[in-house]
Amino acid sequence: MKVSEAPKTATSLIIRSSSNARITQSKNPFLELMRRLFRKEEVAMKAIKFVTLVEERQKSGKPLRVDEWEKAMEMLEMNRSSFYSMRNKLLGAGMIAIRGGEYRLSGMFSKDLMDMARWWWTAVLGNDPESL
Repeated sequence: MKVSEAPKTATSLIIRSSSNARITQSKNPFLELMRRLFRKEEVAMKAIKFVTLVEERQKSGKPLRVDEWEKAMEMLEMNRSSFYSMRNKLLGAGMIAIRGGEYRLSGMFSKDLMDMARWWWTAVLGNDPESL
């Protein structure tokens, strides 16, 4: 499958095999994670702001509504296509979800990574799943 044929709900993430490149070793793990999803640091920073906005609004009981896209776009100083491109990558990665017309943080990103890690650990390396 070509990248251009990938479903709109999919995205790519840069994986680094070096132990000194671990996200948890970074001074700013959130930024390091977003750098792996977005090629440009400027977009990575804006994605952090957007995810933080979604989180804050979700915690306050007034989730960010999808129809508030113009306000979000203005706050992030992005044009429409850049905003939707960034948003779609976050959706595709499973970091955020849309439920009932509202943006919500999502655990699908973590579940997908854990599933991949568990599969590699057990099916390919032949290790006991409990030793992961």
